[in-house]
Amino acid sequence: MVKCIFTAPQKNEALMTNRWNLNNKKALITGGTKGIGASIAKEFIELGAHVTVVARNENDFEKFKEEIKPKEKISFIQADISQLNDIEKIIETIKQQWGTLDILVNNAGMNIRKKTIDYSYDEYEKIIHTNLSSAFELSRKTYPLLKKSQQGNIVNIASVAGQTHLRTGAVYGMTKAAMIQLTKNLAAEWAADGIRVNAVAPWYIKTPLAETVLKNKDYYHEVISRTPLQKIGEPKDIAATVAFLCMPAAAYITGQCISVDGGFMIYGF
Repeated sequence: MVKCIFTAPQKNEALMTNRWNLNNKKALITGGTKGIGASIAKEFIELGAHVTVVARNENDFEKFKEEIKPKEKISFIQADISQLNDIEKIIETIKQQWGTLDILVNNAGMNIRKKTIDYSYDEYEKIIHTNLSSAFELSRKTYPLLKKSQQGNIVNIASVAGQTHLRTGAVYGMTKAAMIQLTKNLAAEWAADGIRVNAVAPWYIKTPLAETVLKNKDYYHEVISRTPLQKIGEPKDIAATVAFLCMPAAAYITGQCISVDGGFMIYGF
């Protein structure tokens, strides 16, 4: 009788250590206390990173911090990223705290769903400054810190609204399309400095913001009908994609926009 002995494949320790984690990476995440941003922060910390989150409300951070272990890996900057003075405050804090930066995630954003002719100019400006101007300013002001890292990463949280028409929210769609174009420009411009720049474009994700829209059952069923995977995404779906893009395993990926949309972009509306 011939006995066949199978042995489990041995893990390549160097591969696991060096390519598939974010050990000791220093990451800055805007809008990082709720929804997608909070999920990204958790994912990063679980993968070994040190994370600073930016948000306007410190109470939201204190609630979020209770979910984090180890707590010493997360810190907070209270700021409104639509305000230039607050962006300067963020940069100065990161310089003093770390002196360098490995990852910037431009996640904070807002939307006002209206027909185009119904926007006030103040509403238009608020969406532009919150979604787009903040990403532009933070990217270029963190550039020296990311360059110093020699392995810098920027991930812009865009949207399928920047790739196709979603009926309302023209200004939001404009900002997200511009973020995708900014991603391409910076990827080409900063590649020589060892900085990779990518974007992630979500469809509907289970967040409090999305739930306010999806509570309309007719609209919810229409969304599901146009999504091949027949479900709404989870914040962790976005977080996993963002984390991968920042890993050494993704070292040859730059200038891309990855739709995390359950297949929605195949159909659109």
